[in-house]
Amino acid sequence: MIITLCGSMRFKQQMDEVVAALRAGGHQVHTPIAIEGVDYLNKTQRAQATLKKEHDLIRKHFEKITQSDAILVLNYDTHETKNYIGGHTLLEMGVAFYLGKRIYLLNPIPEMPYTSEMAAMELTILNGSLNKLDS
Repeated sequence: MIITLCGSMRFKQQMDEVVAALRAGGHQVHTPIAIEGVDYLNKTQRAQATLKKEHDLIRKHFEKITQSDAILVLNYDTHETKNYIGGHTLLEMGVAFYLGKRIYLLNPIPEMPYTSEMAAMELTILNGSLNKLDS
């Protein structure tokens, strides 16, 4: 299966581990685009937005979703939120839903202001186990 990973770049280390596990399981995996040499997370919101526009990162990641069979949302805990899903990841989920792609959440839907929007999508909750992915 061709899977595009979605999630906060603060989960980059976990993302790398998931990529290795999925590829070992025979899946083709697309990841968010990282800009070489840029410490993205230590940039201001405005600087992050500028980088996203300059490199067309949002559109490029949406294109990966169109080329995939499914997305896998890596929604780990942050200090503030259990199973965090940020605004950009919600956008990616919306694109996948609109395109009729399978949407997998690694962990249950978080309690956030947009919980009902996520719950209305056809999601498969993996409860932390990549073994539950359909082939």
